[in-house]
Amino acid sequence: METERRTRLSRTKQKADLEGVLRKSWYHLRLAVRHPSRVSTWDAIVLTAASPEQAELYEWQLSRTKRMGRIAASTVTLAVPDPHGHRIGSGAATLHAIHALAAHYQKVEGMKNGVLGCPVPNEGSEDEASSVLVSFIAKRHILLLHAGGDSKRVPWANPMGKVFLPLPYLAADDPDGPVPLLFDHILAIASCARQAFKNEGGVFIMTGDVLPCFDASSLILPEDTSCIITVPITLDVASNHGVIVASKNENVEKSYMVSSVDNLLQKPSLEELVKNNAILDDGRTLLDTGIIAVRGKGWLELVKLAMSSQSLVSELLKSRKEAAWVPARHEWLRLRPLGEELVNSLGKQKMFSYCAYDLLFLHFGTSSEVLDHLSGTGSGLVGRRHLCSIPATNVSDIAASAVVLSSKIEPGVSIGDDSLVYDSSISSGVQIGSLSIVVSINVPKVKGTTESPYRFMLPDRHCLWEVPLLGCTEKVIVYCGLHDNPKDTLSEDGTFCGKPWKKVLYDLGIQESDLWSSSGVQKKCLWNAKIFPVLSYFEMLDLASWLMGLNEKRSKDFLELWRSSPRVSLEELHRSIDFPKMCIGSSNHQAELAAGIAKACMNYGMLGRNLSQLCEEILQKEVSGVEICKDFLDLCPKLLEHNSKLLPKSRAYQVQVDLLRACSNEPTASELEHKVWAAVADETASAVRYGFKEHLLEVPNSISTPSSQINNGYNVNQSFHARSIKVELPVRVDFVGGWSDTPPWSLERAGCVLNMAISLRGSLPVGTIIETTKETGVFVCDDAGNELLIDDLTSIATPFDTNDPFRLVKSALLVTGVIHDNCLISAGLRIKTWANVPRGSGLGTSSILAAAVVKGLVQITDGDASNENVARLVLVLEQIMGTGGGWQDQIGGLYPGIKFTASFPGIPLRLQVTPLLASPQLILELQQRLLVVFTGQVRLAHQVLQKVVTRYLRRDNLLVSSIKRLAELAKIGREALMNCDLDDLGEIMLEAWRLHQELDPYCSNEFVDRLFEFAHPYCCGYKLVGAGGGGFALLLAKDAEHAKELGRLLEEDSNFEVKVYEWNISLA
Repeated sequence: METERRTRLSRTKQKADLEGVLRKSWYHLRLAVRHPSRVSTWDAIVLTAASPEQAELYEWQLSRTKRMGRIAASTVTLAVPDPHGHRIGSGAATLHAIHALAAHYQKVEGMKNGVLGCPVPNEGSEDEASSVLVSFIAKRHILLLHAGGDSKRVPWANPMGKVFLPLPYLAADDPDGPVPLLFDHILAIASCARQAFKNEGGVFIMTGDVLPCFDASSLILPEDTSCIITVPITLDVASNHGVIVASKNENVEKSYMVSSVDNLLQKPSLEELVKNNAILDDGRTLLDTGIIAVRGKGWLELVKLAMSSQSLVSELLKSRKEAAWVPARHEWLRLRPLGEELVNSLGKQKMFSYCAYDLLFLHFGTSSEVLDHLSGTGSGLVGRRHLCSIPATNVSDIAASAVVLSSKIEPGVSIGDDSLVYDSSISSGVQIGSLSIVVSINVPKVKGTTESPYRFMLPDRHCLWEVPLLGCTEKVIVYCGLHDNPKDTLSEDGTFCGKPWKKVLYDLGIQESDLWSSSGVQKKCLWNAKIFPVLSYFEMLDLASWLMGLNEKRSKDFLELWRSSPRVSLEELHRSIDFPKMCIGSSNHQAELAAGIAKACMNYGMLGRNLSQLCEEILQKEVSGVEICKDFLDLCPKLLEHNSKLLPKSRAYQVQVDLLRACSNEPTASELEHKVWAAVADETASAVRYGFKEHLLEVPNSISTPSSQINNGYNVNQSFHARSIKVELPVRVDFVGGWSDTPPWSLERAGCVLNMAISLRGSLPVGTIIETTKETGVFVCDDAGNELLIDDLTSIATPFDTNDPFRLVKSALLVTGVIHDNCLISAGLRIKTWANVPRGSGLGTSSILAAAVVKGLVQITDGDASNENVARLVLVLEQIMGTGGGWQDQIGGLYPGIKFTASFPGIPLRLQVTPLLASPQLILELQQRLLVVFTGQVRLAHQVLQKVVTRYLRRDNLLVSSIKRLAELAKIGREALMNCDLDDLGEIMLEAWRLHQELDPYCSNEFVDRLFEFAHPYCCGYKLVGAGGGGFALLLAKDAEHAKELGRLLEEDSNFEVKVYEWNISLA
């Protein structure tokens, strides 16, 4: 039965949705970086490198990644070169990296934090490492990425390191941010895997040329041992890779995904697969992905081994890292150098395999594979134009499918289909063919000539890149065919620029001795062929055309020039790269591109780019970067002058604030921030109070003189009548769409919210009673026992003290015009308010109470008490109060039932409320399955609001795309409800909750996370209501039975002091 189940699952499992996996992983990464105390992140990230020089480059990349917010500030980063520059196997590299990390912790982190008190083991010493240091490392969570090597099959990525090659998946989500790299996506996937370790120390080992796309948050890791990640593959693919033989008789935790490892096979034949029982029931076998997790005691033993002796590492040249954990390999391993020690140290622990059936194994082993991943499965995710300067289509010919990243393209350039251009400046006259790769090329303009530009053509299926060499003024231009394998020898039909070596030599008149030394046993291949000349830039381009077979007219001249020039091979290039020069050049290139984009935005646009983010790149130019930002700051006064009718002042002020901070002028920036918020309030008030008299918001000098009626719908009777008005309103719960209703978003873009009015414990919880009195003045009291008598109405003045318990009522008296209409000359008012919900509930209580008071005041003065009018007045009221906020709360409380509300920017701001005609079946199912739970966590929406609004004013693209998605989800949720599909609504709530945390990670906390984790098995969806941060939670159970069970468990569990409220849809 189990075998049949395994077969069925393995056959039917679909490959992961690439976009869905990456989006979820990136969301998790950003959350872990921004809020590591809530979402666990790695204690250390370690990269192995082939040489000290490459390690220096990796350190620069790691620092840059941390600066860009993709590695937490608390995470230690380290690049570890193979010892003495000699290549060692990944097993030895792992031990060496652990040893180096321990030394780093002791020397740097230990001194800084005082957390370690033991000496660093001396290199080469056979003494046992200090138990304190071993214990310290064993408690850490380490991400180890093997990224050394010479990238022979992807030679253009050799200088940067293959792990840092560009991979612009999801690049369009953040168009002003840096180009996503393979490393960044690996970090995102790995951030989800971190959760599988929980609080148990361990290491997660990955390789730098593979992006394993799977939901790593569902990873199951056995305790106290090692576990290798596998995926089923066909037998033909297995013959070129490592294969895992998993036990079919033993499963851990009753999961078919986790099994013990019986054996390891390397590039096995069919006979070997059959003999070792490695073929699954569906005819496939398990791929060794190179991803290994070690935790608990297994990790402790590995750390002990790494710390025991550095000489062990130097002798483990090519030993398989997994072999010591697999009993079937012990006999083989004991015959290897130090194999006995390995078996004794690690052999006690078993290795397990975790089969990720849906894993997409994206390998970046060759140049053609890189292009395949940009045009194949993930092509829809690729940002094909990112941080680049591209001329108009009538002066250039750039294919729509070409990928142009961090590059400046001059007019008169042609780029063919599916080509990649990265980190380059291409001058006029350059033609790049299809399926070609151009990296770090900077073709200068020909000096001293006004004639036609220098012409250069890169044929289809070719790679072209530049490398700065130590001791060379000029960069060396390097090139090869897309499918060339630098390891293939002359006798093995090796190729150069797509042609067999023999044909290249014959066509160009080159002798073998020109390329390879005749002495020794050196293999004759592209990797060691001394073919690339070191000359002036345009001479190198001329010879490149000749070597690629494109220039036959001056073949003899070129051959003579080539032979007389100093030349280098790919192998020599790899050893002689000037990494500091390359890093500085790349930083300056990125800064110049960012400066050009920012300048165009300031001069020609409407400040639609994220200038704060662009300035981060500009400032990498150090002194000149600050001067560029100061020049932009000088342009700011003209922005409002030239665009006063179109450009919101709030945005213009925010740009100045960001530029001032970029120029390190914090005092002026802080002072100007007040203008930002004042402008937001003014812009909101202007949009929502259209049609109202301006003097409504002013303090009256006197109330003794009657004023004429204003055109606001009020019919004021100035003689006294004993009247009493009672207004009771429900609270609202929002399913999705919140934040799209909030100014300044709703003033500039459309908003959509799906919410519902509910009563709690059988009553409407928010209300007011307003009565007229013969005594003049206004008496106010609330349910907290606060009382206030306002004798002098002229004392009601803005701005109000934030601690004033009656600022809401005072603001209502202003916006309704009661004071200005002289209603209170010979009479007074008694106003009582209540809100029978906990403080900070997230149910929109403040705005709904404001709606109740406003509605009562306009009713008692015979004014326009329609919901539309009241909702607009409340928006004005909230600006007067200084709380900000949007329109969804008052809409949620004023209009009964479930409704979909859309807002349309303009003057006035228009709202369209569409009640959803819910069937009795839908209402019954909702009330049976939806739990409304008070978490006990107090929230302050205003604090969250300020952060989100600031990010919007900066034009933070991730925030903009998140709110757009929330508005879109509101439309999808409306359809789900109308189709009575609560399961779909649950999925929408989950995505909405993820997006809310994207907007602000502090909208949740550890308690709420634990609550949702507890509820997850019972629910199809959950979220906090409102802006988050605490208050009430909505838990949508899978069915009525799960809802009852979950409600009972929450009430009984002492770990959760929460209250499950009885509720009903308010339909009246």
